[in-house]
Amino acid sequence: MRIWSESFENGARIPAQFAMGQADGFAGNRNPQLAWDEVPAGTGSFALLCIDPDAPTVAETVGRTDMEIPADQPRADFVHWTMIDIGADARAIAAGSCSDGIVARGKRHPPGPAGARQGLNDYTGWFAGDADMGGDYFGYDGPYPPFNDLRVHRYFFRLFALDVEKLDLPQRFTAADVQRAVQGHTLAQAELYGTYSLNPRAG
Repeated sequence: MRIWSESFENGARIPAQFAMGQADGFAGNRNPQLAWDEVPAGTGSFALLCIDPDAPTVAETVGRTDMEIPADQPRADFVHWTMIDIGADARAIAAGSCSDGIVARGKRHPPGPAGARQGLNDYTGWFAGDADMGGDYFGYDGPYPPFNDLRVHRYFFRLFALDVEKLDLPQRFTAADVQRAVQGHTLAQAELYGTYSLNPRAG
């Protein structure tokens, strides 16, 4: 199975229109276009994840003007998109069709392919306790790495071809729930990634 995007080249920088943040504040926050083929026989549905494995782990270093986050600081996953029950006949997701702009406190019912369900991303936790932004963030919300981070962040879009039409998950599900649920049901997997940084010194 192959996956690609017309919005960015594999391994190249993601344009700001597909990010949540840019140098001067919020960005376009549109989901990128994705397409796939060479789907295995017996596919009942697809699941999609977008995960940044380069999120800093020391919260006190994030967003500070008096220091930069070292590239070798230990890192953790930050989930940007979780979608399941994408129909077996689907072969593409159009740019901006699932997210186009920022919704304060999160998108409660994000648009998407017919029948698909979208789970929580990690901005749910990031904005928790923020009076203006706190809420349940469903669907896609794009890159917004710390401006003081010396590491270029990578964003992996992973598509799973599954042998079931639906995954048995509750309404509020996470990427971790999906990763557990696809075990034993994955016929094929494909991925591509883009990069993003707000620090001109990152590399």
